[in-house]
Amino acid sequence: MRDFFIRAFEVLVGIIVVLLCIGVAVAAGIAAFGGPGMMGQGAPSGPLVGLGILIGGAIYVVFIGGLMYLGLGIYQNTRRTAEAVERLEAR
Repeated sequence: MRDFFIRAFEVLVGIIVVLLCIGVAVAAGIAAFGGPGMMGQGAPSGPLVGLGILIGGAIYVVFIGGLMYLGLGIYQNTRRTAEAVERLEAR
């Protein structure tokens, strides 16, 4: 049962990262080409603002996605190490 939840979490992390990437791209596109009125009358917009959102969002996605995948990697490495120690112990 534990393996089911770990695999489900891996799938969920992948979906979250993809949704974050889509959200950043959409927000950058709206800011770059949507014109005024995105967040009110005086909201800044234009290609430079869109580029800033794209760069900042990409850094955020890499940071958050990296942390989630790091946690999964630590689990996988710990599991493999435990299995290797058990095999050595059986000799």
